[in-house]
Amino acid sequence: MTRVAVIGAAGRMGSEACRAVEAAEDLTLVSRVDFGDDLEAGLAAVQVAVVFSTPEVAEEHVLTCVSRGVHAVVGTTGWTADALDRVQAALRQSPTLGVLVAPNFALGAVLLMRFAAQAAAHYESVEIIELHHPDKVDAPSGTARHTAELVASSRQAAGLPPMPDATATALEGARGARVEGVPVHSVRLRGLVAHEEVLLGGPGEQLTLRHDSYDRASFMPGVLLAVRRVASRPGLTVGLENYLDL
Repeated sequence: MTRVAVIGAAGRMGSEACRAVEAAEDLTLVSRVDFGDDLEAGLAAVQVAVVFSTPEVAEEHVLTCVSRGVHAVVGTTGWTADALDRVQAALRQSPTLGVLVAPNFALGAVLLMRFAAQAAAHYESVEIIELHHPDKVDAPSGTARHTAELVASSRQAAGLPPMPDATATALEGARGARVEGVPVHSVRLRGLVAHEEVLLGGPGEQLTLRHDSYDRASFMPGVLLAVRRVASRPGLTVGLENYLDL
């Protein structure tokens, strides 16, 4: 039995993760940690921590996991390159530990990102629309940012030029945010959970890739897969796709 702690256990994703771990026959939920709780005490006798804390404290929580010799599966988004570098530096002192930072745990979303990267090398234009509930604190979403980075890398490897855009005047934000040159548009609407569209266009055609999560239960198969595999992947890994045989 793998002994698991959930950090951010009272939140929407954290509470769902607690239920999923409790229902798994090969995992045992040792502790639920949330705001005001003693994190180090919560990590005692734990092998893997699932981190769904807020972006303001997630880095501190992950670094504490590493210092305590606990593998971490991280679903908190909003990570900067500098923060990831600090986690990677800490892991160099603990070479047997693994940390996964995943922008999205839904297996369909991971596949969408892979398909988008593959398709982007064959289309003149790519834009991303991500749609979430209005309680989400970051925009664009971590999933959309990661998708855009994969798309941009694919286009660069294919030697494609910058995407055409003759816009000369626009209201601020009308063309979305630019992530490595890829436009990303964010929608925040009550009733939504987590949704993403990748629009790819070429002369005379359009390809649309879309993934919809209607319930947070859709993320749990990916969370459990990560909990089971993180110990076998030492170091820092960004993206659940690295744990799948794609």
